[in-house]
Amino acid sequence: MAKKENKFSDYGIGTQAIHTGTGYDEGTGAVRRPLHMANSFKLPDDLSKVNYSSTDLLMYSRNGNPNQHWLEEKTAALYGADDAIVLASGVGALHALFWTLLKSGDRVVYPRVSYMAVYRMFHELFNRKFGVDTVMTDMTDLEAVKAAITPGTRLVHIETPDNPTVGVADIAEIAKIAHENGAILSVDNTFASPLNQKPLDLGADFVVDSLTKFINGHGDAQGGAILSNDLETMDRIRYEAQVNVGAVISPFNAWQIMRGSVTFPLRMRRINESTQKIAEWLETRKNVTFVSYPGLRSHPGYELARRQMKNGCGGVIAFGLNADDKAVERFCAALKVVAFAVSLGHDESLIFPQPSYDERISLYPEKFRKGFIRFSVGLEEPEDIIRDLDQALQATGL
Repeated sequence: MAKKENKFSDYGIGTQAIHTGTGYDEGTGAVRRPLHMANSFKLPDDLSKVNYSSTDLLMYSRNGNPNQHWLEEKTAALYGADDAIVLASGVGALHALFWTLLKSGDRVVYPRVSYMAVYRMFHELFNRKFGVDTVMTDMTDLEAVKAAITPGTRLVHIETPDNPTVGVADIAEIAKIAHENGAILSVDNTFASPLNQKPLDLGADFVVDSLTKFINGHGDAQGGAILSNDLETMDRIRYEAQVNVGAVISPFNAWQIMRGSVTFPLRMRRINESTQKIAEWLETRKNVTFVSYPGLRSHPGYELARRQMKNGCGGVIAFGLNADDKAVERFCAALKVVAFAVSLGHDESLIFPQPSYDERISLYPEKFRKGFIRFSVGLEEPEDIIRDLDQALQATGL
C-alpha cells in the first residue's frame, strides 16, 4: 500500500486526532463516516486481475473494511508514521509482526520484564514450535543489551515503559545497537502512548500499540496497531498475518476506537497530570515500600524519560505495599472509586495485584517481588483517587 495520506500533518496532535481519517459521508453528507458492518463487497466486473489475498480492494472484511482503513489513517497520523495496520487486539498486532518477521533459526532478544503474551510467545511458543532462538535480557541495562544483541540477531523487541514494573529503556541507544548488528527494533509503546513518545522518531523500525488502552480510552473495544515507515514489510504483514492468519478487527470495534481516539490527546494530558500527583502522594505513605513511575526523581529512568517522553510519563504506576498477597487483595477490594480489574488506559482507574506466586516474579527486580501492584490512573478527580487509596489503606490497616 502507498504511504498513508495525512492532510493535517502540519497541525497539532489534538487537531489530527479529530480530523485525520474522518470526512463527509458520500451517500448522505453526514459529518461522521458510517459504520460498515458488511463482510462482503461488490467485486469488479472483470475478475481476471483480482488477487483474493490482496488488501488493495474491498472484497471481504478479512482483507480489510472501511472502518479499519479510516482508523489506520488516524493511528498513522498520531504516530507520524507512513503506514499503520490495525488488527483485532494488541496481542494480535504483536503476533502479526513477529509471525511475519521471524523464521526458524532466527534470534530474538526480548525483555526480562514484558507483557504476559510476549513472554508466552517467546518463552514458550516461537522457540518450541518454530525453532526461533529467543533470548531474554534486562532492557533497562545498556551493557546487558549490548551483550545480548549479537551479529545474526534478527529482531530486538522492547517495551518502554515496560509492563508491569514501568521500567524505562533507551530507544535511541537500543536502536543503534540493534542496527549495528543488522537487527530490527520493535517497540511496544502502549504505556507511553503517541502523545508522550514516538519511537519511530528515535530510531525504531516498528511500533506496536494496544489501541484497547489509551487511544480508545473507554474500556469498550479491543484493537491493536502496527506502525512503520517500511511500506514493503507492512504489505507483507497484511498478506501473511492479516489476510492469511486472520486477526482482523471488526468494523464495530474500529468504529468505537475511532470515536474514542478523538479525545485521546485531552484524556492523556489529564492522565499524565493526575498520575504524577498520585505517584508523588504514594511516595509519602509509610507502608508503601516503593513507587515506580518515570516522572519521579526516585525512578532510575527519570532522566532518560525526560529526554524521550515529551509530554508526560503516562498513566501507569507500579507500587508496593508492606503486605502479603491476601492483604494486597483486601486492599484492592476495599477501593470504592478505583476498579479492581485488569487492563489499563480506561476512563476509570484500574488496579491489579501482581502476586508473589506469579511464575515470572523472579524475573523482576527484587523490590517488586512482594506486595506489588500495577495501577492505571483514569479520569476521575485525582483528589478523589487519592482519598480512595487512603481509605482503603486505612481499612486494611496499612
